[in-house]
Amino acid sequence: MANWKNLDTLKSFSDLKNVKKVNLKSVMSGEEGAKRVAKYSVKMAAGLNYNYAAKAVDDDVLKALEALAKEAELADKFKELYNGAVINTGEKRLVLHQLTRGQLGDDVVCDGVNKREFYLNEQKKIADFANKVHNGEIVNGAGEKFTTVVQIGIGGSDLGPRAMYIGLENWARKTGNFKMEAKFISNVDPDDAAAVLNSVDVAHSIFVLVSKSGTTLETLTNESFVKDALKKAGLDASKHMVAVTSETSPLAKSSDYLAAFFMDDYIGGRFSSTSGVGGAVLSLAFGPEVFARFLKGAAEEDKLATNANLLENPAMLDALIGVYERNILGMATTAVLPYSQALSRFPAHLQQADMESNGKSVNRFGEPVNYVTGPVIYGEPGTNGQHSFYQLLHQGTDIIPLQFIGFKNSQIGTDVVIQGSTSQQKLCANVAAQIVAFACGKDDENNNKKFEGNRPSSIIIGEQLTPEALGALLSHFENKIMFQGFTWNLNSFDQEGVQLGKVLAKKVLAHETDGALKAYSDLLNI
Repeated sequence: MANWKNLDTLKSFSDLKNVKKVNLKSVMSGEEGAKRVAKYSVKMAAGLNYNYAAKAVDDDVLKALEALAKEAELADKFKELYNGAVINTGEKRLVLHQLTRGQLGDDVVCDGVNKREFYLNEQKKIADFANKVHNGEIVNGAGEKFTTVVQIGIGGSDLGPRAMYIGLENWARKTGNFKMEAKFISNVDPDDAAAVLNSVDVAHSIFVLVSKSGTTLETLTNESFVKDALKKAGLDASKHMVAVTSETSPLAKSSDYLAAFFMDDYIGGRFSSTSGVGGAVLSLAFGPEVFARFLKGAAEEDKLATNANLLENPAMLDALIGVYERNILGMATTAVLPYSQALSRFPAHLQQADMESNGKSVNRFGEPVNYVTGPVIYGEPGTNGQHSFYQLLHQGTDIIPLQFIGFKNSQIGTDVVIQGSTSQQKLCANVAAQIVAFACGKDDENNNKKFEGNRPSSIIIGEQLTPEALGALLSHFENKIMFQGFTWNLNSFDQEGVQLGKVLAKKVLAHETDGALKAYSDLLNI
């Protein structure tokens, strides 16, 4: 059994504090910088590479991080996780999202059920259903094919699947894998549901309701909104809706749905894109074969995360460099900057995945920690972000670590040459320029035009954003989050921080308020 200790009790962490800091501007200038780009890189799955040459690390820092990885027993803790240990201490649950895409270790049998077989069975059910929808075997009340799928869910039931759909939409259209358009309803704000419903032909739309508990307030409210729209259109809602839920939820055996696909308590919402939560909508939109390719990329990247050698484990390496930046260099935020419009919602997904997981101030035993933990995560795709918040990134008072993502080729495969270069070349030129500009800066007698440099970044580079590459990207960041949580001795798999607001909102709606809560309720005419 691995030992769970707070970061500040580890000798390797104390040693890390004493390692000489790297002057990034100096080491990234001239030929030394070129050598670093070639040296500080590690292979990922699906043809991706994680390059960390522009991070403020050198061989001495990396050696200290290797010692930290070993003392913190990161590889052993991951092994316990994928072999079925109760890693989620807050809810006393296993953590099994990796099992939705592959078997990393022993059979995990819980409640008398082989969980890998359970997940595979649900994937097969979803694939069969999607194929029948595409083939016209499952149709609407008028016997006509469905043309649109609308997912109703919030949080992990929306952010991940939405980001993955947007990530592959153009690729699917270009490669002939586009089956149905997908839309998403998440916000309880009625304007959200109304806007989506006004943009689709409800008679030819199939709705996927996603709620593990079957009691999520926002999701059930939006379901009622959709059912009302179907009724007003003279349609039978039960012929237009499927549920993704747990076997014990009130939705599981309801006649209100064409079908029900199951997940369990061992798949956290923010880690559920490779379960039925993402599987249903992505299989309907692109076909089960594309979803299987997405899972394959994630599975291959998961295997890399089992490597105890830090320098050959991209997720663990990324995680510990992030811990170094957060806990030694004092950097409080991280910007995720994909130079790919298809990944426009990927930073929003990572906001939840990271900040809901490691936004904790107590350890896995409920004891306060005496060090900072998860950073604030945000981002936008380049080059849009360059004309927005990059001013602060380049010349602001805070140094913010950056995580770039870039691809050598576009998804659509067509381009135009303007002023001697294509749009894709211009995109890639910008990300290359930004990495060096952040690291090296620029001297100028006019301080307003001076760039201090020493702003660290990494980049994940691939040939093209394919289903396999997207799966590998997702796995990389999920595993990075996990390794950072292990290092900080956190439980990264519950989310008590989202509960208090829900409880108080119910009191407001029941008019059981006093004090400031009543005053704000009155102010909003509730």
